[in-house]
Formats: sequence, structure tokens, C-alpha cells
Amino acid sequence: MRILTLFLDGIGLGADDLLHNPFAVAKTPTMHSLSNGLRWLAQTGIQQSERAIFIPTDARMGVAGRPQSGTGQAALLTGLNVPKMLGRHYGPKPDARTRSIISEHSLFLQLRGGGRSARLLTAYPSRLQRDWQRGKTLRSSIQLADFVANGAQFGIDDIRHRRAMTAEWTTEGWRRHLNMGDLPDYSPEEAGRLLAKLSSSYDFAFHSHWMTDRIGHRGTLPLGVELLERFDAVLGGLLEEWDDDAGLIVITSDHGNMEDLSTRRHTLNAVPTVIVGSRAADFARGYRGLTDFAPACDRTLQHVS
Repeated sequence: MRILTLFLDGIGLGADDLLHNPFAVAKTPTMHSLSNGLRWLAQTGIQQSERAIFIPTDARMGVAGRPQSGTGQAALLTGLNVPKMLGRHYGPKPDARTRSIISEHSLFLQLRGGGRSARLLTAYPSRLQRDWQRGKTLRSSIQLADFVANGAQFGIDDIRHRRAMTAEWTTEGWRRHLNMGDLPDYSPEEAGRLLAKLSSSYDFAFHSHWMTDRIGHRGTLPLGVELLERFDAVLGGLLEEWDDDAGLIVITSDHGNMEDLSTRRHTLNAVPTVIVGSRAADFARGYRGLTDFAPACDRTLQHVS
């Protein structure tokens, strides 16, 4: 049994609003198949099907204010209520105290300490990696949680040799915006199949996507719809390759944002958690908030030889 997590930054469960919510508009049959044919909206509620469980998940964690990426991602990957420990939601990057908490309690670190393999499958450009090393910019909470366990993160050579993936799943963004023409070129469906293959090398694999949050802050409804339909194609390729008896796929987020384009701010909405696989019910037992993710992963992996 292994776990592959698909993290989409800044997606919540919003209103059935055709003007402002891409989730209410996009044609995403694969996503809907994991929630009993229903759209991923605030009204959807908990759904259980033969293959998956859909759970609206608390991102506020009892702390006033709008959830933020720094503390939300830290809560997800430590199992600790980091916003409550700090007395506030904080982000986008983790502050010094959050970084200290991650460095001690990262799920990647805990799993590796217990003899499990754990890796962030997302690769990052060389310039960004140099900026991290020089201290010019901070790693996100997700990036830091992986780094403290593995000491390095995937880069361009790993993309070339198909050992990792770019954040947008295909290499289109790197080829178009970073002028990297010598990269593999594959469709969203092929990217999904590659995700299945890459995750098979690890007990716990995690892919982090951030464009959803960017669209929530300064994008448009058509861009949000286009992105969701691309993700649906990636998910379709992944599910075609996935053996439900061999592992779980978990889709989740850190806070709401893109589901309400009437505002450029994060929302107070619950976020979706979707668990796919034959042991989904075991993973979902008692699952209510972001702090339940890390314990559920640890519990699932500990009980499998």
C-alpha cells in the first residue's frame, strides 16, 4: 500500500455560481465520478462511492481570520494545529516559528525515520533553487517539509529523465515561459500516467500544484475552467493506471480561493479531500480537518508491511 497526494493550492468548496466559480462551470467528468456525479461545491457534502470518498475539510481549524498557505500547509504536513499554535493564520510562506515546527515534525521526515520512502515529485527551476540556497526567497511549507527530509529537490535534469514533474503536470509552462525547449512533451493524460509510474517508487509521494491559487488571486473564470479541465484530464490518465488495491490517491488543498473569483482574497470555505482506493474508508475514518491528513497517512502506511 502506498499513498500519492495531489495537492491543489487554494481550492475550496464554493457556491453554485456560474459567474464566479470555475467548479460550477468546468466540464470535469473524472472529478465528478469521484463524488457520485456531483460537482465539487459547498452543497455537495460527504459522498462515498465504490471507488472514492469525498470529504469537505475544515481549513480554519478554530482560528479566526482567513486561512493562509504557510500555516495551512504546515498543519497538513505535520498534523499539528499550527495556526492555533501561532495564534493566527500566516502566509504565504512560513514564518520562523512555522519553519521550526516543520523542521521537527514534517511528515516526510517522520516517514523516512520509520523506514518509509517519501518524496515531493514536483521539480523546480534552477534559478529558484539558487534563490533558496542564497536565502533570497523562502521555501513554501510543502517545499520545506520535503527538503528537511531529503536535503534536495528535483530539478530540470529530473524532468528531462522523467523522474519528476513540473507543477502544472505537463512541461508546457517551462517550455513556454522559461524557454526550455529540450524537455519531454506529453499530454495531460500522459502526465497522469507518469504520476502513477513515479509514485510507485515511493511509499508516500506528493505532487504540489500552485496555479489554482494564482488564478484565485488574479485570474479569470475562463482560465479557472481551463485549468480544472486540464487537471481532469491528468486525473483521468492517473486513474486509468492506478491499482486501487495497491495504493491510495488523496486530493486536497490548504484553503479556499479559486472557487470564488468575486474576491481576490482567500475564502473561509471548507476544502475538498478526495480519497481513492480500496482502503479509502480506513483513511477517511474521523477525517474532518487539515490536521487529520498526516495522522491518516502515518496510520495507513504503518499498518501495511
